[in-house]
Amino acid sequence: MNVPNALSLLRIFMVPVFVCVFFMDTPNAHRYAGIIFATAFATDVLDGYIARKYNKITRLGRVLDPLADKLMTFAAILCVGIKSIIPLWIVVCFFIKEMMMGLGALLMYKKTDDVLPSNMLGKASTVIFFTACLALMLFHIPRPYSTVMLTVALATTVCALSVYAYKLNKMLRSRGNG
Repeated sequence: MNVPNALSLLRIFMVPVFVCVFFMDTPNAHRYAGIIFATAFATDVLDGYIARKYNKITRLGRVLDPLADKLMTFAAILCVGIKSIIPLWIVVCFFIKEMMMGLGALLMYKKTDDVLPSNMLGKASTVIFFTACLALMLFHIPRPYSTVMLTVALATTVCALSVYAYKLNKMLRSRGNG
């Protein structure tokens, strides 16, 4: 197990800690959860940097890294949805989009024994979602504004999904698996 993969595993283990802290009955619980969320994001950046700089990119890492991102982001979306900071439809749309991404990745892994690497739009959507979720945890943002923030983030991830779907289709066709 290399350092980037260990950092991805750490992020996965941070998910239940984040959820527990978010729902603690203390005045600053959301801020503490925001710190955990920001730490998870920092480890995401760090593991990507280490993997690329020191050529530590592995197939396991290409699965663990996006899984850790998706689990933490979904936990954050679910938490702010349960607290009614954002409307339920955003949580549902995000869940459906993530299920589609997961099924696509599973299909690709089954047919090619690999997954698509992340792309710039996917990375941008992760940053946008992170920023929006962190802002919702750290600051009291009225619901209309929080809805707009996460709608923009959701639209970006849907665009990323479209790019991934296109690339998956193209790759499967080129390999004769489509």
